[in-house]
Amino acid sequence: MNAQNPARDVFASPMNCLEFRRLKLADPHRLSAAALAHQRECALCQAFARRVDTQEQRIATVLDIPLPDGLADRVLVRVHHGRPRPWRFLALAATVVLSVGLSFNLWHDYPRDDYARFAIDHTLHEPESFTDHRLADPSQFRLALARFGAELEAPVGEVLYMKLCPVPGGTGWHIVIRTEHGQATLLLIPRKAGEGSAQGKPLEAEWKGMTALAQPGGDGYYAIVADSPERAQAIAAMMKERIRWRI
Repeated sequence: MNAQNPARDVFASPMNCLEFRRLKLADPHRLSAAALAHQRECALCQAFARRVDTQEQRIATVLDIPLPDGLADRVLVRVHHGRPRPWRFLALAATVVLSVGLSFNLWHDYPRDDYARFAIDHTLHEPESFTDHRLADPSQFRLALARFGAELEAPVGEVLYMKLCPVPGGTGWHIVIRTEHGQATLLLIPRKAGEGSAQGKPLEAEWKGMTALAQPGGDGYYAIVADSPERAQAIAAMMKERIRWRI
């Protein structure tokens, strides 16, 4: 099999792309032999690793703040008296701002015609969404849909993960749901500033062993990502029946 083909099966090597990205995000500087072998074979994961390494370097630069003369002695005195350490907080705040900025730049320029491909790329970029439970609250899910211009008319499954993320139109919800047809990711992508109503054709992409279906609806597009075309189609049909999307 040609290792340079970006559309190769995600399970073609002993380690798949999702597992590689989990390991790279967990400990960017210490990868296993299997992870390094996968990185050598996969051009897309090489690009992902370069982005992570660049971000790590920028964070290290932010944290490497030169201390004014005498600050070390003053810090020791403040620690002794239980007073706060503002330099540490400033460095942490700068790190958070830098991380958000890097994510925004990564996703902002996706064209509308590529929203299905974006949905897969974004899902692969956040492998922790498959294992973490975050804001898994049905009322929060209903509220997120309502604010996006959609009404939940019947249950669609168990909400496992919800997180606000940078998306092409600004900020949108990344949601993982366990449905009667299996698990899927739902992305709510708002229309960009200056765009009219979300008119457009349905979009489909198959990449890295995953399938995404993006539909105009609500205040932009909603995209469903699953591990097979059959599952993505079944979940998309179920959500179309049980969620009323404003057009």
